[in-house]
Amino acid sequence: MAVNVLFQPPVVRRERHFRGFDPLEREFSDEELRQRYRFGRETIGYLSDLMRGDLERGTNKETALSVEQQVMIALRFYGSGSHLQVVGDTMGFDKSTVSRVIDRVTDSLVAMKDDFISWPDNQRKNVIRAGFYEKGWFSKRGRFTNISARWPGSAHDSHVFRTSAIGQHLENGYRGIGQGVLLGDSGYPCRQFLLTPYRQPAAGRGQARFNRRHCSTRSTIERTFGIWKKRFHILGSEIRMKPDKACRIIIACGILHNIAIMRNEPEVAEEQLIDNQPQMPPYNGPQDGKGIRDHFATTFFA
Repeated sequence: MAVNVLFQPPVVRRERHFRGFDPLEREFSDEELRQRYRFGRETIGYLSDLMRGDLERGTNKETALSVEQQVMIALRFYGSGSHLQVVGDTMGFDKSTVSRVIDRVTDSLVAMKDDFISWPDNQRKNVIRAGFYEKGWFSKRGRFTNISARWPGSAHDSHVFRTSAIGQHLENGYRGIGQGVLLGDSGYPCRQFLLTPYRQPAAGRGQARFNRRHCSTRSTIERTFGIWKKRFHILGSEIRMKPDKACRIIIACGILHNIAIMRNEPEVAEEQLIDNQPQMPPYNGPQDGKGIRDHFATTFFA
């Protein structure tokens, strides 16, 4: 007896696509946009124009996302630190779309790193030194000049710095205190280009005062990290992604931080600051961190 068996082909479920909405078309004020996306309307437009060449799709399909929508999906993710599903639900897109958009926006930003995060040239160094001398201007700026996001959190700061591009640059190309110095906490070794606080400051030699000023100046860095993490909550939470993608997101947020400063802070009269900075007295002592630190302490803090 023959038996006829009918096989039903498997049902292929199509991925759902949500068109979502464009937040810029809503009646959001700049303050409401910043609460949700960390940037005002004009800066969102600036970011969209900056990445338009990378994010525009050669299609007229109704399901295609605009550049502005892609940028704001990524900004919502960076700013909130929420799960991809949550970001998608709040903006009307599915999780896979959110994931792809974040990849594309992050890659576009990282490709611009050298345009927005760069070690200062000589003119810029003079402005930064003058700003620290004036004490107050630079503490409001908090601009990143170098970023390294390839080490796990367990790596020691001094090791990260020593192996970084800027650490190698200073190790091989530093030519004396006329180029300026960096400040580091006691976890770093005291070097000619990287001054750390005195562990046991001697009385009457300006060392305790040097330590106090060193601490107050270095607090600029801590405030900058605080502002950075407050603006982009993804940095204060677990980045639930592969390490390579997590590293690129950190760099992208560093670039956005500098753009935020560039777009929202007033311009500074750099020439006036340069004219007000003190003359550095000549130094002919030992070319090591401790000798140079003593020179600063006795010259400016004794």
